[in-house]
Amino acid sequence: MSHPPLRFELPPYRLSGTVVGALLNDPAQLAALGDAVHAAPHKAPPHAPVLEVKPRHTLAGDGAAVELPAGEAALEVGASLGIVIGATACRVDAARALSHVAGYLVALDFSLPLAAHYRPAVRLKARDGFCPLGPAVVPASAVADPDALGVDVSVDGAVAHRHTTAGRVRGVAALIADVSEFMTLQPGDVLLLGRAHGAPLARAGQTVAARIEGVGTLRARLVAEALA
Repeated sequence: MSHPPLRFELPPYRLSGTVVGALLNDPAQLAALGDAVHAAPHKAPPHAPVLEVKPRHTLAGDGAAVELPAGEAALEVGASLGIVIGATACRVDAARALSHVAGYLVALDFSLPLAAHYRPAVRLKARDGFCPLGPAVVPASAVADPDALGVDVSVDGAVAHRHTTAGRVRGVAALIADVSEFMTLQPGDVLLLGRAHGAPLARAGQTVAARIEGVGTLRARLVAEALA
C-alpha cells in the first residue's frame, strides 16, 4: 500500500515528496543511550545532525490507516514538527534560516521498536504509510516561536506522551542551517525536527493523534496488515 506525495491547496504548500527527519535531536534520547555513544564504532556522541530520509511511499495524510506488520505487537508513535521549506536553502546561516520557511505541519513518525538509533533498520522505519503529514500547513507568520510549542500524543483519546519543541540539540533555525550546509533544501521539502524521547506504543485497532500547539492535530488509525 503506497501513498502519493501530499499536495495542499495553496502554494507554496505543494510538498515535493522529499522529507528529511532529524534523529537523536532530543538530549534525553542521547542520555538514554548511556555509554553506548562512546563505544565502537562511533566512540563519541554525534557532532553533526543525524538524519533519515522518508521515502515517498511512507507519506500519508490525516486520518490514514497505518498497517501494523503481521507478527508485530505494536508500533512506536512519534510526533514531530514538520518544517515546510518555502525558498531554496543552501548554506544559509541560522540568523536567516527562518526566512526560508513557508510554514509548519504535524508529522506522525511511526516505527517498529528500535534496538539502536545509530543504525536503524530501514525495514523498521520506512514502511508504507509510516509518515502521515498534515492536517494542513500553517503559515510561518502564524507561529511566533516554533521552538516553544507543546506537543501531545494521544492513544484512543488519552494523552500517552507530552513534550515540547523546546530544548532540542538543534532548534528549527539551527537545524535548517546545519542541514543546508551540505544538502540544498528546495521549496516543498519537509524537514522534521524529530521525535522526543519516550514515544508511546499503539496496537492494531487503536486510534492515535498528534497535536502541536498552534499547528494542528493529525490523526491515524492502526490496522492489522492485510496479507494476500
